[in-house]
Amino acid sequence: MRKFARWLLLKPVLWGVSKFSSKPDRERIFDALSKLYHSILKNPGKKGLVIPFELNAGKFIIFSDQHKGAKNGADDFMAAEPNYLAALDYYDKNGFFLIGLGDCEELWENTFLQVKKHNTKTFEAEKKFIQRNAFVKIFGNHDLFWNNDPFAPLYLKSIYDEEVKIYEGVILPVSIGERALHIYCTHGHQGDAQSDGNWFSKFFVSNIWGPLQGYLGLNPNTPAYDNEEKTLHNEIMYDWSAQQKDLLLITGHTHQPVFESLTHLERLYKQLQFLKESDETEKIKELQNEIKKREREFSAVSIDYLIMKPGYFNSGCCCFSDGDITGIEIENGFIRLIKWEMTNQVPERTVLEEISLEILVKSL
Repeated sequence: MRKFARWLLLKPVLWGVSKFSSKPDRERIFDALSKLYHSILKNPGKKGLVIPFELNAGKFIIFSDQHKGAKNGADDFMAAEPNYLAALDYYDKNGFFLIGLGDCEELWENTFLQVKKHNTKTFEAEKKFIQRNAFVKIFGNHDLFWNNDPFAPLYLKSIYDEEVKIYEGVILPVSIGERALHIYCTHGHQGDAQSDGNWFSKFFVSNIWGPLQGYLGLNPNTPAYDNEEKTLHNEIMYDWSAQQKDLLLITGHTHQPVFESLTHLERLYKQLQFLKESDETEKIKELQNEIKKREREFSAVSIDYLIMKPGYFNSGCCCFSDGDITGIEIENGFIRLIKWEMTNQVPERTVLEEISLEILVKSL
């Protein structure tokens, strides 16, 4: 029946996506990010929280895009769950504040009851942060349900045994010398008319388009799977952040980690440019081999990668096909891109990139 429905509806659905769905639009995204940022500052607690922290005392871990599913063939989170559980245990024991930066649950393809039933261990692990008052849950486009379903507060309470408010963003202010830095965190789907439009478009995506897409197995317009969309999304997010003063922007949405405004591939190219001025032949060869490998995964490189301001970050995702997860840590005055992966069947934390916030703020 599903195959027949897919055959019958594939063309009209793709036509509708092409005609009505939005590509990332610079003006809409700029406007949405600015409005949300100023709304949080003006009225904390409504659309988002303001959580000040001391430079050498604050501890935050930012994870996004878990896409917790129903433990079936379409569940992208299933392979990553052991790494995620190990990570949460580590961050809870070390006193970190957990920020779930959207698309934490896959509620386009699954019902709430399916997700709740098959992710009890993960919800129990997240609950420990709630009990310490160290948890913020932000909605994305795939769990927009949390923001617009009237029964969402009851459903969340049934998961966590406590009331959990859903936000669109969070701002982490920190004083660095005489400068006040704002770390602005939001999922990054802002400006997309499909999921950031009026009440009807939100209702349609969450309750009609999302389930239909999941049933038919269609994913025609998701940045996470479209390299062109990823590139454009990152460029627009970077352009907005580059126009701000004393601000870091951290998003998710694309499933592609970005650190200091650079993807891993762009960082490799930048390292290669500097090494070419030296005689380190072996290191140059290693970098060239690594670049060839990474280009198979993602080939787009910003034309400005050598001179970009380091104000944009992306947490990546917690649903890579090999079970790895990535996130952004803030601890002891440093910001880090970290990865959790299996090493000899044991979850292990690796620091991929890091820089002190004191050094970083001088480049903004």
